[in-house]
Amino acid sequence: MLLEPDGLWFGKDLSASEPIPEEAIERAIALMRSGRLHRYGEQGKGYPEPSLLEQEYAEYVGSKYCVAVSSCGAAMFIALKALGVKTGDKVLTNTFTLSPVPGAIAHAGADAILIETSDNYMTDLADLERKASTSGAKVFLLSHMRGHIADLQGIKAICDKNSIAIVEDCAHTMGAKWDGKHTGTWGNVGCYSAQTYKHINSGEGGLLVTDDDDVAAQAILMSGCYMMYDQHVLKPNSEVFERWKYVTPNFSMRMSNLAAALLRPQIGQLADRGRRWNHIYATLERELTKAEHVSIPARDVREEFIASSIQFTLNLKPHQIEQFLKQCGLRGLYIKWFGTPAPVAFTSNYEHWHYLACKPEIPNSKAVLDQLLDLRTPLSLTDEDCVLIGKIILVSTQIAAAT
Repeated sequence: MLLEPDGLWFGKDLSASEPIPEEAIERAIALMRSGRLHRYGEQGKGYPEPSLLEQEYAEYVGSKYCVAVSSCGAAMFIALKALGVKTGDKVLTNTFTLSPVPGAIAHAGADAILIETSDNYMTDLADLERKASTSGAKVFLLSHMRGHIADLQGIKAICDKNSIAIVEDCAHTMGAKWDGKHTGTWGNVGCYSAQTYKHINSGEGGLLVTDDDDVAAQAILMSGCYMMYDQHVLKPNSEVFERWKYVTPNFSMRMSNLAAALLRPQIGQLADRGRRWNHIYATLERELTKAEHVSIPARDVREEFIASSIQFTLNLKPHQIEQFLKQCGLRGLYIKWFGTPAPVAFTSNYEHWHYLACKPEIPNSKAVLDQLLDLRTPLSLTDEDCVLIGKIILVSTQIAAAT
């Protein structure tokens, strides 16, 4: 352990997750003893675990349908295909996002058209309006990146005007709302994550919600139901499946019984987790902004966010930010930087996605990402931890600014 003279040391694991509820563990053990881990087949009485999860989650967000799949990336890919995206099509998406989002677009054979990011880490509506009317895109894959929710009324108005469908990437906004309505229910399709570092945890998993009968039927078929769609509690009528069952590929992206069993009890914990996360966020926001070069954009009053991480702008030059990260690391605090020259772990930016068909001209996004820092906020953080993090960031910023 290498300490600086100030003696500050954090050292906690910021990737720590909440334990799986005992109820879920017991159900998972029972499933393993039964051997019935695949969601389809001879189920005996009742419905498989993913079908019950779908019913419960659809009720939670107020959606007509939910389809449980293998990941949020799979949900986004299926959503694009179900909306008719084909090879060579253009799909709008925001610049501040993670690689699975442009990855889903590439997986669908389409080309990503990146929308500028504003100084508050949100989609730039003026740039969206320009590209919505000129790009020829028929879908906007909107990422609520790191839990930042853009003006969904404004986005919906622009997309409706240009006949553009909206797919919401809600990997970081499960349980969050805009103006009282759940994210994922503003557009045509909503996609959620159950990966370990998200709001509920099955290691990996995804949920797709929609009110559209044809999208729901295609999602069930694409996820890989082997024509056993009657094993879904929530499903369109048979006439809808007749339209799609012979022309829809099976991509084998369904969720397992085991993953769903782990997730079902966690839905009821979302409200409590949200309160705890937002308390941590508010405490860190207060402490971090004591540093001279740190700024955090104000949140819109309509944004009912759940902050499982915190982002801040560090108004320093790249070499100074590198020094800042080094100083934080010396004190046992590991922070990510979206402006990093090479992709690191769960942080990357558009300059790392060399498979993009067109190099975007998005100067404001580059300026924002070049100074954007990212800190995961596990629910194990105490108020004392947040104060210590603030002190380390203050000292590290002072040292970096002097270099």
